[in-house]
Amino acid sequence: MSVKVRFAPSPTGKLHVGNVRTALVNWLFAKGQGGQFVLRIDDTDLARSTPEYERGIEEDLTWLGLIWDERHNQSKRFDRYHAAAERLKAAGRLYPAYETAEELDRRRKVQLSRGLPPIYDRAALALTDADRAALEAEGRKPHWRFKLDGQRVAWEDLAKGHVEVDTASMSDPVLIREDGLYLYTLPSVVDDLDMGITHVIRGEDHTTNTGAQIEIFEALIAAGLGSATPRFAHMPLLVGADGAALSKRLGSLSVAEMRDQGYEPLAITSHLGKIGTSDALEVAKSLEALGAGFSFDKMGRSPARYDTDDLDRLNAQALHAMPYAVARPRLAALGCDLGEAVWDALRPNLNRFGDIVGLSRMVTGPVTPIVEDAGFAAAALDVLPETIDAGVWAAWTEAVKAHTGAKGKALFMPLRHILTGQERGPDMATLVPLIGHERIVRRLKGETA
Repeated sequence: MSVKVRFAPSPTGKLHVGNVRTALVNWLFAKGQGGQFVLRIDDTDLARSTPEYERGIEEDLTWLGLIWDERHNQSKRFDRYHAAAERLKAAGRLYPAYETAEELDRRRKVQLSRGLPPIYDRAALALTDADRAALEAEGRKPHWRFKLDGQRVAWEDLAKGHVEVDTASMSDPVLIREDGLYLYTLPSVVDDLDMGITHVIRGEDHTTNTGAQIEIFEALIAAGLGSATPRFAHMPLLVGADGAALSKRLGSLSVAEMRDQGYEPLAITSHLGKIGTSDALEVAKSLEALGAGFSFDKMGRSPARYDTDDLDRLNAQALHAMPYAVARPRLAALGCDLGEAVWDALRPNLNRFGDIVGLSRMVTGPVTPIVEDAGFAAAALDVLPETIDAGVWAAWTEAVKAHTGAKGKALFMPLRHILTGQERGPDMATLVPLIGHERIVRRLKGETA
């Protein structure tokens, strides 16, 4: 069976880390098996969906490398949902109910006070044609509920193993609101059948809903729409580094914000693709390699811990391994493309790509030297070799040591302060030949250069 998965975001806001993890795991699972990844925009809520958010979703996924094989808008498929609803009505599985939200809330409270489960009592099924006509004459419009079988629904979940859900303990789900708006469930099931989705991968908070959705799949297949119910995988949810539920601030952190903060796409995908698994938390060589190594067998049952310290570490790893050919267009855009040798010298000190701007100034200037001891600086200038080559640092520091008696930190730190104006930074043996003789001389003299 060829694998085909889907990611179905609503264009009512920006993609955040939780959304991205769902999209990523779908993409990794499909691509790791040579399958297809479908982007399906859930824009049936026409009032809240916007083209701007839709474009933002596409831009974020593209930036992350999660390129889709097919793309659909649910707003263009209402005829399919209407047809499916009519089939379910004809089969007696979709029925009209007229209770208001306030009436339903009162019933739930009464049930709870009697020690009964607060599920819908199916009172609407007892209404006669005359009852319904009278309610509609009052101005009431029905919402439409799917009649569950009330049996145990079982499936083998790729992430959770054997799962059973008793739909007798659930209210018949509302599929169509009073205003005619389709809720998520019916369009999603219809699309999965029409598009041949083989696997539905999402968070474990949807597990109970899946029991009802499987019954809807089976009812539509029995009504002649579609041929096979997808398989399911319900991933553990994300928690913060302390094991507590992800905070609202972090849980809503958008991809656009992460991009603005200087995170690399591969660091984000490596982090979200490996947390909660048995894989070592290291940056992947590529998104394709991450997909080739993905398996639900590696995924634990406990919540996945989202720690920004880990993401920062992976972001640095991604930059430290970035070849000059990949970095070059971005360096040019920042106006600091100084060649491959400079990139190779500076990249081990990067935490964000933008750090290269400040680091490159250590080479080109302007640097304001920190000269704590003018005598030491003059002595270092006296023994500075004329030729600044790859081995000059070792020879020069030995000469400075012999000339001043300074050694260890007292030798190396003043030279770093003078030549870079910083407390820390790139390896000086690599950096000094890149700075060049003229700038070294000027900085040793205390001049900004």
